[in-house]
Amino acid sequence: MKRYERKSEQEAEGERLPGVSPEKQEREAKQEMMGQFAGEPEGEERSMLREVLSFLVYAAVIFGCTFLIIMFVAQRTSVSGPSMNDTLQDGDQLILEKISYRFRKPERFDVVVFRYSHGKDLYYIKRIIGLPGETVQIIGAEIYIDGELLEEDYGLEPIKDPKRAAEPVILGEDEYFVLGDNRNNSSDSRDPSVANIRREQIVGRAWLRIWPLNKLGFVSHR
Repeated sequence: MKRYERKSEQEAEGERLPGVSPEKQEREAKQEMMGQFAGEPEGEERSMLREVLSFLVYAAVIFGCTFLIIMFVAQRTSVSGPSMNDTLQDGDQLILEKISYRFRKPERFDVVVFRYSHGKDLYYIKRIIGLPGETVQIIGAEIYIDGELLEEDYGLEPIKDPKRAAEPVILGEDEYFVLGDNRNNSSDSRDPSVANIRREQIVGRAWLRIWPLNKLGFVSHR
């Protein structure tokens, strides 16, 4: 046991630097070790903090851009029901664009998505037929605008029931008359529960069909 201790002391003596006291050498070694142990975790913490902050900034930018796009530029939506056959089918996935109506008014034959006035989270997709200030009337299977026959061929089949449009429907300065292309299977402006829609109800214009892929393309408005 003593030989081991003496050997250790001799080895320690051999490792000590000449001209430097053992106490000073030991103290410097401890300071160096303390510096390493104290500095490494601090550097790792700073690196992790930078990564977390970078991620938060990135997430905030992505969220902000997504919010702006959804609110003001475009939004994905889906068609539910057969009211727009054959132009659009149940289950079609669409991109709704919102920006054009910030620079111009909705036009005749635009396919629009609007909020149903009696349902907080219910939206309809229909085609604009009558514009603000016009008078719309359906006589037989024909649509008349201000007494003139409307030339259009979007209807899937001739109209069987004009409902409230059997009498002249006068549109206000901010109102639109809309119909589904599947005229005999659509709840639209002929129905008193929908009636004329206001400009503020219109969310945007159907722009691009992205699903199904075999029907990928722009939605017809003319």
